[in-house]
Amino acid sequence: MSLEQLDKALEKEITALRSEGRAKAEEGVITGYIPPSGKRGPRYRLEGIDREFIRMNSNSYLSLSNHPRLIRAADEATKDFGVGPGAVRFINGTFVHHRELETGVASFVGKPSAKIFNSAYTSNCGLALTISTPKTHWIGDQLNHNSIIRAMRIANVPRANKGIYKHNDMADLKRCLDEVDPSMERVVVVFDGIFSMRGDNAPIDQIEAVVAPCRSKFRDGVITVVDDSHGIGAFGKSGRGTAEFCGKTPDIIVGTFGKAFGVNGGFIAGSSMLAEAVRQKADTYIYTNPLSVADCAAASSALSICDSPEGAQLLSNLEKRTQQFRKGLSALGKESIPGPHPVVPLMVRDTQKTRAMVNFLFDNGVLVVGLTFPVVPQGDETIRFQINAAHTESDIDQVLGLIEKF
Repeated sequence: MSLEQLDKALEKEITALRSEGRAKAEEGVITGYIPPSGKRGPRYRLEGIDREFIRMNSNSYLSLSNHPRLIRAADEATKDFGVGPGAVRFINGTFVHHRELETGVASFVGKPSAKIFNSAYTSNCGLALTISTPKTHWIGDQLNHNSIIRAMRIANVPRANKGIYKHNDMADLKRCLDEVDPSMERVVVVFDGIFSMRGDNAPIDQIEAVVAPCRSKFRDGVITVVDDSHGIGAFGKSGRGTAEFCGKTPDIIVGTFGKAFGVNGGFIAGSSMLAEAVRQKADTYIYTNPLSVADCAAASSALSICDSPEGAQLLSNLEKRTQQFRKGLSALGKESIPGPHPVVPLMVRDTQKTRAMVNFLFDNGVLVVGLTFPVVPQGDETIRFQINAAHTESDIDQVLGLIEKF
């Protein structure tokens, strides 16, 4: 059957996205990796471009993706068991590496149990499918990640069973809790640990304080959920994430192995009963193949590194380079959003200037992410810089020097 008619309709839709400024740019294809050398951190080559790039747009906060231990662990697991599981988890698709990773990540975040997924996105969807009922009311921060919003849609949460509070506004969170229909049996308060475009964090200690008096009002209580994908491994004194930074742990932690840990996959961590409910009810866990043993073995190695002196050194360098960059921006008179996280936004507040600066940095060998109207409101145009542990003092100085020249 011909797709000619559909193609015409899709072309119009894509043209509309482009005219609105919402279309994604062409994907740059990485063709080479150049390891760190001397005062230089790693560099990358892109297809069709004769220059090397510093990546300031990578989620690999601890720079573990090219770590020899992770590569060796993935190789050895693949040699032992092959490149794919051959089935879903409940049809003998569970290997010893899956179980070891689940045990390891649960211990890392301080929860009794965990289940792993292909991504944090499917983790959020699986969690919503697991804990949502017709008598569940969801409350979320207005800047929550798309995966949380999509998860509630997949779980068919009706509009009447949703509340949105202003970003990090505890008075507005209380308002949302006070407005929940008393007939609801459970309430879920969900939020990002680190808001990925801003680098600021949810005040988990304050959220827990607001929630505490309401827990007894509903049959199943009020459940707090953090998606700490940008926090786990990269934030907090020992890299335990936003909960460690705030000194308070929510009921459920969702996270990823695809950022600080440098691999693939996501997880849900909570009680042992929650983990079993996920295994029984989460479609995104039940009906799709799990991570490969290579991913699991590499992620377990990443957890081990994070708990070692080497991990502490990586985290320390990440903090130093983040402080260097933030102080450098301040010295240049540039506006940012304060905070210690390695996501550092540069508030440009003008669409054309943002695009011009992104292009200038690209032409000078620096990869960044620009956010312009209408993706963000007029006046909120931003360039997001992401610091990684492999960035050197010289790298940061080089990027700051370019920002000064622009």
